[in-house]
Amino acid sequence: MEPAAPRTVEEILALMGGAEAAAARCGVGTEAIRKWRQARAIPARHWPAVLAATGLSLAELPGAPEPEQPMTATPDAAPEGATAALVLADGTVFWGKGFGAPRTAVGEVCFNTGMTGYQETLTDPSYAGQIITFTFPHIGNVGCNPEDLEAAAPACRGLIVKQDVTEPANWRSTQHLDAWLKAHGVPGIAGLDTRALTARIRDQGAPTGVLCVSPEGRFDIPALREQAAAWPGLQGMDLAKEVTRRQTARWDETTWAWGRGFGRQENPRFHVVAVDYGAKRNILRCLAEAGCGVTVVPATATAEEILALEPDGVFLSNGPGDPAATGEYAVPAIRGVLAAGVPLFGICLGHQLLALALGGRTYKLDRGHRGANHPVKDLATGRVEITSQNHGFAVDEASLPEGVTVTHRSLFDGTNEGIACPAKRAFSVQYHPEASPGPTDSRHLFRRFVEAMAARG
Repeated sequence: MEPAAPRTVEEILALMGGAEAAAARCGVGTEAIRKWRQARAIPARHWPAVLAATGLSLAELPGAPEPEQPMTATPDAAPEGATAALVLADGTVFWGKGFGAPRTAVGEVCFNTGMTGYQETLTDPSYAGQIITFTFPHIGNVGCNPEDLEAAAPACRGLIVKQDVTEPANWRSTQHLDAWLKAHGVPGIAGLDTRALTARIRDQGAPTGVLCVSPEGRFDIPALREQAAAWPGLQGMDLAKEVTRRQTARWDETTWAWGRGFGRQENPRFHVVAVDYGAKRNILRCLAEAGCGVTVVPATATAEEILALEPDGVFLSNGPGDPAATGEYAVPAIRGVLAAGVPLFGICLGHQLLALALGGRTYKLDRGHRGANHPVKDLATGRVEITSQNHGFAVDEASLPEGVTVTHRSLFDGTNEGIACPAKRAFSVQYHPEASPGPTDSRHLFRRFVEAMAARG
């Protein structure tokens, strides 16, 4: 069926009952209607009212953008203009325009629903082993800057966006996203039907995929299919060792403030040892902001090494991969800390590892939780927090032993979002209280950790 042809402004005004009726519907004066006629177009901010009044489609409005025709699910031969391909393990091919680094990357294809913070997402170490599909179309519009990094370099394998990356239009930008990706060796594909891909992940689970960027437009699709099918997937994969720091280091940088930038914690009240399974910088900043001097240790640090630093509290960070695999070395260390009675706080992967150390189990979610708009209920208070999340595994509540309390639960799918073990002075949450989606709904958790250290004396 041929798409409907755009209507003229006069035709639309007639459908709305005339100029005065149209002005009333759109909340404007008749002078605005005169300008519509003169420009032969209706401003985009009035389209919702016009569509509601006339029953027309967006394509029928004068000045509306023509729908993009994504290059998807075509045969093995690249269509004209294609410089990138996403090949899934089941053989499906999505074509698009390449940007970023001209290379091939394999990983789990996931999606993130956040509308802001793409640079923080790309540098979150928890995305190691994954190719990120952004459901929000405008990625790259604020450029990149050195202040919004969550790690020194991106850990993700690649990114997928709907629209071409545009020139940055933000005063904080110091580099174009395309140039930043090239510098870090990360490939990207644009022009892909991200709605179709997201729906596929939602309905069928996160697939393995290979993203290939070729400026010359040359692709060996059978070989890419084989590469995608051969990748083992994240289940059973320990990725914390890939993203953790290699040496123990001090951290004193506090959170960012307008007119000041980042601060320094010069008079810490408590000493916290943070185990780095892929820690985001802003988590460490929040600990410092809460009055803690922070010592960051590698993921493989033993209980003896952690306790030798004489911490007032121990923090278990976020990170990528299968918690059961990372738990092979992390769980014994956590159990040693628990036995010493040191207050313990975990986030994301740290939450899952604490559950394993307490005797629980974890499992892989079909599609995971990734975005900045996830409602979580605090079961003790009934309060709902709007949270930021990034995880593909979850804690099995039914496996938790006596003495471990479920404290938080997702209002999306009912999965576990928090636990506590009062006898061990330990608690954890699945979501990211440092990421400010609420924007401060969950910052109280850092105060709770400080209070636990103060109560121990």
